[in-house]
Amino acid sequence: MNSLGHSWWLHGAVACLLWPALAVAAPPKDPQPQRYHLQARASELDPRVKAHPEIDFVLEKEGKPADIEHASVDTRVKPRGRLVVWLMDYNDALFTRLNDYGLHAVQPHYANKWFGILKPRDRMDRGHVRLEAATGRDVSDQLDVPPPDGMMERVRAMLRGLAERHPQGDWKQFLSADGSEVRWNKVIVAGASHGATTAARFAKEVKVDRVVMLCGPRDQDQDWQSLPSATPAERYFGFSHVLDGGWSGDHYCRSWELLGMNEYGPIVNVDDATPPYGNTRRLVSAADVGGDEKRAHAAVQPGKGSPAGADGGLLYDPVWRYLFTHDVSAVGTPSPQDPGCQQDHPLGR
Repeated sequence: MNSLGHSWWLHGAVACLLWPALAVAAPPKDPQPQRYHLQARASELDPRVKAHPEIDFVLEKEGKPADIEHASVDTRVKPRGRLVVWLMDYNDALFTRLNDYGLHAVQPHYANKWFGILKPRDRMDRGHVRLEAATGRDVSDQLDVPPPDGMMERVRAMLRGLAERHPQGDWKQFLSADGSEVRWNKVIVAGASHGATTAARFAKEVKVDRVVMLCGPRDQDQDWQSLPSATPAERYFGFSHVLDGGWSGDHYCRSWELLGMNEYGPIVNVDDATPPYGNTRRLVSAADVGGDEKRAHAAVQPGKGSPAGADGGLLYDPVWRYLFTHDVSAVGTPSPQDPGCQQDHPLGR
């Protein structure tokens, strides 16, 4: 780390110093095209950042940094001009795939530890909390997240630093010309579980290029999913395993229908279908996970628990590529709501 206390560093490679000002020149051609995985502390990128111990959101834990953020890009791959903002713990197997698709990707550290601590008191409470954590706007009386600790501003601070000190990655394309705003129309907001649910809530408020929801969204006792959406419904994509408790509890089917995803195709089982899956937005799998509900929940993102084929490759590789790159203008046939999907979930259950 340099003496200024601000840095981006390449994972397993050389250090890069951080942004005194936003770069304005066109990105230079990378003399050594490669995949880059960069990391930095949120508190070093933005001195306004602070901890929120009331929701167990801290900058250090047991003497180690807890606010590390991640970014990755592969300059060997033709870029798609889209940035994935991942609202869950960093997953290198996922980010490697995103980079292979020609996507940039970042994982911000933002005030999301409220989950499990704050309980909803009405059918909009949890949506307000998610929106404040994502935007830094004062919309919930259950927590106080100022803009520097919300996801939106954390992403902007990351991109400013990357644009200045990693120009070969062309990160500045995702910022307005003066660096004051993220170009959200070039962003794919994505997450798993808790992160998938917040991604969907954020996209209701801010128009993004696409939403990818792995094992989500839940919030089965909330009604924000039916609010008008800044992001068109055909830009929401979901994927979950049928042994996940979100299915046995009718959480996913309800949220997907309230989001309007059934207007763009039926639920398709990827185990016996191939891309483009009838151009639907709702995908499921029943692949073998040993009957383990927790593994089923985690299986839909790349990792040790995701089902593999006889060749050792992960079965869902075609699914992930579809979710993040399918042409949003190609849509499936409208499907009626499922009368067997429970819509009324009492608060707190």
